[in-house]
Parts: sequence; C-alpha cells; structure tokens
Amino acid sequence: MKSLVFSALALMATPVVAQQSFAAPEGCTAKLTVQQKGCVLINVWTCEADDPGDQWIALIGQGGVFSIQKVDDEFQWIESYKIDGEERLQLPADDPASLTELFATQVDTWDFVIETEEGTERNVGFDMLTGETTVIDGETLLNTEFQGRTLDGDGNEIEAGAGRQFVSEEHRLFFFGEAWDAATPDDVIDMSPLEFIYPGESGFFSSQPKYECNVNEAGYRP
Repeated sequence: MKSLVFSALALMATPVVAQQSFAAPEGCTAKLTVQQKGCVLINVWTCEADDPGDQWIALIGQGGVFSIQKVDDEFQWIESYKIDGEERLQLPADDPASLTELFATQVDTWDFVIETEEGTERNVGFDMLTGETTVIDGETLLNTEFQGRTLDGDGNEIEAGAGRQFVSEEHRLFFFGEAWDAATPDDVIDMSPLEFIYPGESGFFSSQPKYECNVNEAGYRP
C-alpha cells in the first residue's frame, strides 16, 4: 500500500474491534481476502452508497481489527479509523496520489495532508514501478519502490521510510511488501501477501491472520 512507513511493535495495541468473525456491513459486498506475512490479514469490500471505485480495507492482526481505511479508485486515503483515532484526507491535495499516473508513467509523486485527531500530517513522497512483476498465489502483481516522509503541522519530520511493495492493476490496490525506517534501513519488515482468497473459497473473509503469528506483529502508520 502506497507510502506506508512501518514500525515494529512487540505486541499489537488494543484493536479497533475485537471479534471472532468478520462480515461486510449491510449494503456492502465482500470482495477479497489476503493473508500476508507478519500476522496480517486484509479484507476488502465495496458499498452501494459509495462513489464508483471506492473500496474499504480492514487490516487485522492477531488481536483483531487495527485499522479500517476507505480508498478511492486512485488509492487516495479518503478516511481511516485506527487504534489512535480517525483520519481524513484534506481535499484538494497539492499532488494527489494517482494509480492512473503510476501505471501510465511508472512514477507517481504525492503530497497530501491527513487531518488527524492530533492535528494535520503532511505526507510527501513517490511510488515507482520497477518494471518487474511477481506472481503470488496466481495473482500477477507489479513491483514498486517507494520513499515517503511524514511532517507535522509545523513542518517537523515525524518519520521517513522506504520500501518495496506490490500493486494490482486488476484490483487497483497496493499490497504490503518490505519496508524500513530511514534511520534503520537494515531493520526490514516483510508483510508480503501469501494468499489471495475469493468468495466461495475456504478462508474468505476470515477474522484471523495465520502466517508468522505468535512471534511478533507489525504495525504501521501512513
């Protein structure tokens, strides 16, 4: 997923929603489940009331849901509901994230502001296609590299990171890969996808991640 800057956590904090099952909300349709390394699972759904191309993504760790995001067709973060509060994209962005630009030119720069409960955060960086593809569980994914910085409302750097991720032209979604903090580039966190699960398949819309759990979990902040 675009511009994610990861930090390792020994244990996941209290989840947004602790639950034993997961279902798409009323008026919405469950689309995709992805089991990933690092004890992370994502469930994706769409809702009739949303704009065309909008998608919802739940990120689930060993303790339950720790983030729910709404993204648009360009993979802009429209709104997020996280452990530490709600976030919304400030519109219009100075340089909006754009999958269309990434697919057309191989590079997409971005400069946007997120409104959080603690104030505004500016995110600046880029995604770049490497020209390589990776097939995971039958899914052809484009390989990407990214660098990003997050600044507070006064322009002070909160964090900076880089990494390698995957993006799907079919789903118009980014998927986790490897990422590291700029200050500790040797400390790489790998949350790459391992299984893509569709309606009717075993494990679809599960509530439990199953890979690399009971070791440590990885969290993130955009």
